[in-house]
Amino acid sequence: MTAKDQGTKATTAEGQMIRELAELLNDTGLSEIEIEKSGLKIRVAKTLTVTASYPAPAYGPAPTAVAGDAKPVVSGPGDAAKHPGAVKSPMVGTAYRSPEPTAPVFCEVGSKVTQGDTLLIIEAMKTMNQIPAPRSGTVKAILFENAQPVEYGEPLIIIE
Repeated sequence: MTAKDQGTKATTAEGQMIRELAELLNDTGLSEIEIEKSGLKIRVAKTLTVTASYPAPAYGPAPTAVAGDAKPVVSGPGDAAKHPGAVKSPMVGTAYRSPEPTAPVFCEVGSKVTQGDTLLIIEAMKTMNQIPAPRSGTVKAILFENAQPVEYGEPLIIIE
């Protein structure tokens, strides 16, 4: 057997091993496998595509307005971002006003808050992140709806 024949035989064996590892990935649901044998190191990995999804909006009866339920509106998002009392989103995610759907909200317009009080929760990568009040004061505006996707740096609440 010539050296060329031995190289072809080794390449065929390596190819077979790679095919077996790829099949093992599919069978087990793993995303990658690495094996080292006789000085030969082979790594087989799947390319995973991650897509962001947001919860579908809940449709139901339209909320009815209650006296004192109105939210003060700041003229525009640019104005709110420049407000000295603006609490901005520290991350991209979904903002929630309460810890769970049936629980009372953390704060309302007119609520007095102390530095460190939880104002809202932002869910990012399946982790609930409590957003604390950066200063004490009165909540003057809430600029997001419950379960709304938010961007990094987006103004969410105004505290004066």
